[in-house]
Amino acid sequence: MEIKILFDSKRRSRKFLIGWGVPYLIENRILFDTGEDSGCLFNNMDHMGVKINDIETIVISHDHFDHTGGLWDVLQAKPGLDVYICPGFSREFKNKAKSYGCNLIEVDSFTRIADNIHTTGQIEATYGLDYIAEQSLVLDTDKGLTIVTGCAHPGIINIVERVKENAKKDIHLVMGGFHLLDESVEKIIKINNKFNELGVQYVGPAHCTGEDAIKIFKESYRENLIDIQVGRTIEV
Repeated sequence: MEIKILFDSKRRSRKFLIGWGVPYLIENRILFDTGEDSGCLFNNMDHMGVKINDIETIVISHDHFDHTGGLWDVLQAKPGLDVYICPGFSREFKNKAKSYGCNLIEVDSFTRIADNIHTTGQIEATYGLDYIAEQSLVLDTDKGLTIVTGCAHPGIINIVERVKENAKKDIHLVMGGFHLLDESVEKIIKINNKFNELGVQYVGPAHCTGEDAIKIFKESYRENLIDIQVGRTIEV
């Protein structure tokens, strides 16, 4: 199964634009998140040979600008797309999405999106004083499960444990935002150790994971750490 990195904070070459967010394209047809800006997203899609018409489904991890910013121009360019969200997304977001003519699908629990591709469904969290509903993607391949996260506000370990509970298979790769940017070294080390206990074979920390955390994962996983860069295609 193929994952194209369409946007993030690191890039393979200067022709790609970078910023805040994690739009990843699964099997050239399922877009997970849209980043902060459609201009950057479209630029990178062009350079990776991705056409709007290739996209059949969009999954939005959570209702924050850096994950939804590019959505509206995608929906304007291709009306009628299936868009998977959590029930806990804001009424404002839902009304705006519906106004673009998309098919809005709210998923509360572990749900199949396509063959061997599931969403965790809504996992609740708080960020500061704010309530957040978030979902992650789960790809079931011959190598094991790949978990793709947006920001992991509910806790990256909580997400991995939830996936193992539902899918009951080995974890090949966990990639995306782990939200460890402001966490202590001690907590990051505990999370890294827990990854090992849970049998996570590869990691691809990106977005809001933070450089300190990426360094700790690199020291632990070595060649099993995947460098997430815009323009890269990952086979899982």
